[in-house]
Amino acid sequence: MKTNNPLLCDPETGVCEMPGRTGGTAAIAVNNESKPVKIIYFTDPICSSCWGIEPQLRKLKMEYGSYIEIEYRMGGLLPDWSYNSGGISKPADVAHHWDEVSQYYQMPIDGDVWLEDPLPSSYPPSIAFKAAQMQDEEKAQLFMRRIREMVFLEKKNITKWEYLGQAAMETGLDTARLKTDFKTSAVQRFQEDLGIARKYGVRGFPTLFVTSNSGHQEMVYGAKPYASFENSILKLVPDAQKTTSDHSWEALFRQFRTLTTREFAELSGQTIPQSGAILEDLANKKLLEKFNSKNGPLWTRK
Repeated sequence: MKTNNPLLCDPETGVCEMPGRTGGTAAIAVNNESKPVKIIYFTDPICSSCWGIEPQLRKLKMEYGSYIEIEYRMGGLLPDWSYNSGGISKPADVAHHWDEVSQYYQMPIDGDVWLEDPLPSSYPPSIAFKAAQMQDEEKAQLFMRRIREMVFLEKKNITKWEYLGQAAMETGLDTARLKTDFKTSAVQRFQEDLGIARKYGVRGFPTLFVTSNSGHQEMVYGAKPYASFENSILKLVPDAQKTTSDHSWEALFRQFRTLTTREFAELSGQTIPQSGAILEDLANKKLLEKFNSKNGPLWTRK
């Protein structure tokens, strides 16, 4: 069904597309300081296709982390529920769609949040992320991961400060400072991101601009297989060498505190059924904790 609502992402193209945005994406100028490749990633905390590429991005960081630096920019997927006149008109209409894309991406997404405690907008968690970036980029990315787990698996309305504050505390951020910045300077930083997204013609998420020091650029638009992300690096740095990683469960959970079954499969080279069996066995041995959501578990090291 054709719709104008950006929350109804197209699983086949892997894109959550903004209404009213025209096609064509201009080249984006970046300043690479420390690594050969800079990735500007336009995303949104409640973009289901962005959650769908977490396995690919984690593998990219694991294998090519020495070559790439990722800069997260917010795109403003859902301003509110009154900005478009066509398509889906209320949060409840999104619930079934999220359950469907969960199966498509093989990533746990529970659409019942739209029935039980629907989000009025994606702007508050986006602004909170910008506030987190003002403190520490690495912790900000952990914060983004945590609020996505909250909304996609735990059915928590991450526009509410109680959940944003909890995520900040869990990821080592200064919660009091985050709350202050959230109400003040982070709002302007979020508006700057929206302006940059418009300037460069970003019309959907995920959009990743992959740029070399010499200014050559590739773009990955939508949820794509890992090879698409890897090829974007190799086109810019043909002699890039993968980091040889330890794919044992211990090593993977040292690097990533939480993993979905699909993520573990992507990172370990196992099939999803094999991964599920391995992780279930580790949980039975009390080495991992298992959080069950309606459409799949999240595994956490103890």
